[in-house]
Amino acid sequence: MTADSARRRAPSIIGTVLLGAMVAAQVVSGATDDLRGWTDLVVLLLAASSVAFAAGATGRPGRAVAAFGAAAAVGYAAELAGVATGVPFGAYSYTEVLQPQVLGVPVIVPVAWGGMGLAAYAIAPGGGGAHGLGRDVARVVLGAVALTAWDLFLDPQMVRLGSWTWHDGGFYRGVPLSDFAGWLLVSLVVMAVIHGLLPEVSGAAGPAAVYGVMAVMETVGFALVFRPPDLVVAVCGGVAMGVFVVVRVTAGLTARARARAGAGAEAEAGAVGGAEAGAVGGERTGSEEDVWRR
Repeated sequence: MTADSARRRAPSIIGTVLLGAMVAAQVVSGATDDLRGWTDLVVLLLAASSVAFAAGATGRPGRAVAAFGAAAAVGYAAELAGVATGVPFGAYSYTEVLQPQVLGVPVIVPVAWGGMGLAAYAIAPGGGGAHGLGRDVARVVLGAVALTAWDLFLDPQMVRLGSWTWHDGGFYRGVPLSDFAGWLLVSLVVMAVIHGLLPEVSGAAGPAAVYGVMAVMETVGFALVFRPPDLVVAVCGGVAMGVFVVVRVTAGLTARARARAGAGAEAEAGAVGGAEAGAVGGERTGSEEDVWRR
């Protein structure tokens, strides 16, 4: 193992441990019916796992932390404007449930923006290192849609827990359409910031796994764990996030199949080449023996 691979492997191992701890925390919170008390821990583990995976995938831990911090700062600025003016999400306010708060915005909220921002950027289609204006724009836009899809779970859950309230209600479990429009707008900025600081994390398996795990856990939670269950949210959020998970898994399986096919073709070509070389060598040896006999 080279020094570079070892340097990348350690953060990835840490990310795996943190992701496992996040799943465990979610399971315990559901089993004890104390979702509110476990929210901060789940979000912190999510964010730490995303950053660790991003550091391991890119080999640039400093940039991974910077990308997370910048995304979190964008999220905080948007939330600060939101509670003060109602723009860009609509009129809402935080309750005293999530603490501590800075200027009316819980500190844990921008942490969630940063952690899931990395995960959404990683799982967005178009990863793998290819560049070009059209492809880069597609990554940013699709990453923003992926992050907004998470809010189909997040907002109904936080409203249910009493973490914030919408002043005028809304069509989707009390959440207005303006919220999703605002999420998409802010998510575009978050994706652009991550793309500018850490484009290499696009397509990375670790942060994408964080997104996939969240999709599964939230779907199961709303369908089976939360009381009362909410199949509408489970289906809407599960389908919206699930599309990105399915596309990512399919792309990964296809890439592996192609790699195996390519390796098999190379091995076959090598075997054929060796056989031909052996045949030529045999012919030369036979010709040399004939010359000596003569």
